[in-house]
Amino acid sequence: MSNLTPTEANHQASQFMGGASAGTLGEGHRRARLAILISGRGSNMLSLVQAAKSGVLQDLAEVAVVFSNKPDAPGLELAAAQGCPIASLPSQGRKRETFDAEAAAMLQQYQPDFVVLAGYMRILSPAFIQPFAGRILNIHPADTHQHQGLHAYEWAFDNKLTETKITVHLVDEGLDTGPILAQEPVDLRGAETLAEVERRGLAVEHRLYAETLAELIKKERHAERSEASRMQP
Repeated sequence: MSNLTPTEANHQASQFMGGASAGTLGEGHRRARLAILISGRGSNMLSLVQAAKSGVLQDLAEVAVVFSNKPDAPGLELAAAQGCPIASLPSQGRKRETFDAEAAAMLQQYQPDFVVLAGYMRILSPAFIQPFAGRILNIHPADTHQHQGLHAYEWAFDNKLTETKITVHLVDEGLDTGPILAQEPVDLRGAETLAEVERRGLAVEHRLYAETLAELIKKERHAERSEASRMQP
């Protein structure tokens, strides 16, 4: 598994910032366009939307679309109520590669700078990852070196951990193996129910995701301004 420093991971992301994002985030402080992907209620999505409106992502990012593989996902209605464009494509009964290629093509119409997974309950295939390589972020409620995949809070609770970690990472073609951008511990001492473990973890998730994305965009802007200055005669 990869374990890059935030600086190294940001450099890797920058290397792949093609298409709509290349060389433009620094020009006139254009806001980065986010495609937020959900499969359910979208609590992290709502936190990111609020951060873009009045929090750490204000003037840094805008929500280009909230997308779901489940047309009846409760988060879509919540996103629409926040004024966000929404889109969906049902994945049930579809072959993974075929669905992912179609979903990627749909999302490319919104010209996202970053694809942000926020409770998107699918393992992405190369057909989805390749068009957005280095620009897909995920948040995982565990240290990705210790636990990958689903049920991370259940894993922490069942193993009576006194601490877990929330991880924000870039997405590669493995399962929660991409370069780590940020981690923050969650104190689980005294958490006697799974619901309490989840409550403590989500409180960190909702803050850390927006903060990490804000830092990534700021670094990208700085890198582009530095490159522009270097290229000037």
